[in-house]
Amino acid sequence: MTDCDAELADAGATYVFAVCRDPGLPAVDGLSGVAAHGAPVRALSLGSLTGIVQTVRARDFTDEAWQARLADPPELERYARAHHDVVSAVAARCPTVPLPMATVYHGDDRARDALSRELARFSTALERTAHHAEWGVKVYAPPAVGRDACQAARPVRSAERTRPAPGAGLAYLERKRGAQKLRERDEEEALRTAESVDEQVRHLATASRRLRTQPATEGRTQILNATYLIAEDRSDELAVLTENLRQRTGAPIELSGPWVPYSFVGEV
Repeated sequence: MTDCDAELADAGATYVFAVCRDPGLPAVDGLSGVAAHGAPVRALSLGSLTGIVQTVRARDFTDEAWQARLADPPELERYARAHHDVVSAVAARCPTVPLPMATVYHGDDRARDALSRELARFSTALERTAHHAEWGVKVYAPPAVGRDACQAARPVRSAERTRPAPGAGLAYLERKRGAQKLRERDEEEALRTAESVDEQVRHLATASRRLRTQPATEGRTQILNATYLIAEDRSDELAVLTENLRQRTGAPIELSGPWVPYSFVGEV
């Protein structure tokens, strides 16, 4: 929450979704915004730029109210979707800098003062992301990695347990070393695959960011989690490149987008 306190909890506050160039009223007509019974979503002049805002109840955005919302996943998801719907509608009409969810000020004047101090940064971000979209690329290790790991970890069933034969200890150690070498080989191959995919997608991108890989689930090990800023007229090239990389590497590759470039407006 920004710039709200308990003393003014019952007053109206100004919730800011995004900053953009004037998108025209049709961009926000009919959008409900984050307030279930709030005022319409509207434009707030910032001089050369425009804020997309909504009047909300300040008490709905106190620290206590927001902490309660964070502990209520369905309610938090509703807010996130409402925020994203407004940002997406505006971004469909003009380059847009989305602001973080729950950016709230004590009225329009406070919002205008605060946002106007950052007009230079917003203008640079708008120039950078104009006619671009954000795309996500997630790459998973080829199935061989999981297969070898499973083979190495396969438990010995009771029916298979017999008195050790001479040399069985040495053979066991050799199998363990062999399994370890296979895992290391597969891990190195997965690393090379991730670096190759990232390098080739970056050639298409204006900017990129590597994100933390997600924990393995359902036998799938993620080896690359990245997001890229791609010019709109190169999105077809991205789709073709991704398919070629799937066939060449054998690795499952998930492509998602286009998204509003959330990841690339805060770096300027």
